[in-house]
Amino acid sequence: MRRSRMLRLLVVAVAATALAACNSAEGGASGDDPVIGSDYPRSDTDFWNAYVRYTPDEAKKLGITNLKTTNSENDIAKLTANVQTLLSQGSKGIVMAPQDTAAVAPTLAQLESKKIPVVTIDTRPDTGKVFMVVRADNRAYGEKSCHFLGTKLKGKGKVVMLMGDVASINGRDRTEAFNDCMKKNYPGITVFAEPSKWDGATAANQLQTRLAAHPDIKGIYMQASFALSGTLQVLKQRGLLVPPTDPKHVFIVSNDGIPEELKDIEAGQIDATVSQPADLYAKYGLYYVQQAIAGKTFEPGPTDHGSTIIKVRDGVLEDQLAAPLVTLDGATINGEKTLRFDDKSLWGNNVS
Repeated sequence: MRRSRMLRLLVVAVAATALAACNSAEGGASGDDPVIGSDYPRSDTDFWNAYVRYTPDEAKKLGITNLKTTNSENDIAKLTANVQTLLSQGSKGIVMAPQDTAAVAPTLAQLESKKIPVVTIDTRPDTGKVFMVVRADNRAYGEKSCHFLGTKLKGKGKVVMLMGDVASINGRDRTEAFNDCMKKNYPGITVFAEPSKWDGATAANQLQTRLAAHPDIKGIYMQASFALSGTLQVLKQRGLLVPPTDPKHVFIVSNDGIPEELKDIEAGQIDATVSQPADLYAKYGLYYVQQAIAGKTFEPGPTDHGSTIIKVRDGVLEDQLAAPLVTLDGATINGEKTLRFDDKSLWGNNVS
């Protein structure tokens, strides 16, 4: 009788051990191997496609084996639904890059109520709490772009700014900083601001219209590489896609640092870009959510990876990663040395 009871207890113990192992392997009950959810914001630009490719690789390097992913395709309703999916899959922390930084507030409130830490990539929510924002200083994007065009145009002329979406903090930051910088430092330059909303076809049409009315435009600021292809096509059609040494050259600065931009700088078709680090966005987004799940905390100040954490408001810290201006020759612009287009430290030169 006693032997039979011991045998039954042994069978129960073995079954329980096997079940625990199974749960861990399938995603998630093990505290040492939590499920991490990552929502990709879109896959219609080279920059975000690069981020999507980097994410699983960086997860492996960090020892994350339970990574669940979704894609909200630049749609806040899909992002909301995707978060529910990630929660149903057992996610203990979520990385996201909301493109509408105001409308994401209810989703963040829900996650906070469930004590699910959130890290946002590239964008900062207008309201609500997140564990960390992983982003570069987007006002610096606008300022660097302003100083580049202001220097090249010697403080005079006309430029077109092909904007992102002002529903995004990134679009607002880049627009406001560029305008403020131009008014303060280059009052002789007229800026035509076009609300392109991160859409390439819209940007191309807007540029075509502006050039028809103002054929003496000499500079273009693209707030991201979404406008690259259409911009070059419009300039080619108008006979303006010429080398920088040609008096008809229109100086172009972009923001992203994708491989195609670097090639176009080398070819003399565009002149500069601000390289925002797709690889580091993937790496540190996952790193911070991993640390949040483990109960770690961070304070404002310098990091061990060459960036600075700032306090945006109560409940929101932002790790501002480096985003250098890239040019053909590595020239100094407004007292700041730029990186050459072929610099090996640029992620755009290391995409397989």
